[in-house]
Amino acid sequence: MQSRMQNPAFILSGAMQPIQELFKAVHTGGVDAQTLELVHLRVSQINGCSACVDGGAKSARKAGVSEERLATVVAWRETPYFTEEERAALDLAEAATRLADRAEAVSDEVWDRAATYFDEKQLAAIILMIGVTNLFNRLNATTRQIAGAWG
Repeated sequence: MQSRMQNPAFILSGAMQPIQELFKAVHTGGVDAQTLELVHLRVSQINGCSACVDGGAKSARKAGVSEERLATVVAWRETPYFTEEERAALDLAEAATRLADRAEAVSDEVWDRAATYFDEKQLAAIILMIGVTNLFNRLNATTRQIAGAWG
């Protein structure tokens, strides 16, 4: 396996710093680190970004996510290992990643469920995590970044 090119955010001067700042901001929103890591991992799974799935699993382990939960986040609806709050965040992550899959990209039902568990600042953090993850997934998948190549 070989990547097509280096990640564009590393090539264009000044691009990586603002992306990293967004990641830092996400972690100031008051959302549990495990929830954020599960969101990142699920979005990356949906987008088929091997580098982000690999890196996301490693980050999730560091945040304390169990192997059981890591192995089943892809099927979170059918497993008992996730809290209601995590389920609401994962549902929002899937809807906001699969925007074109339905007429109403993020339904009121999905939004209202998330808003039941998270305040506005926390929702902002989750939405930013979804957005930044989608950005990295698109950069990495397009340029075929290799899982594990970043350490």
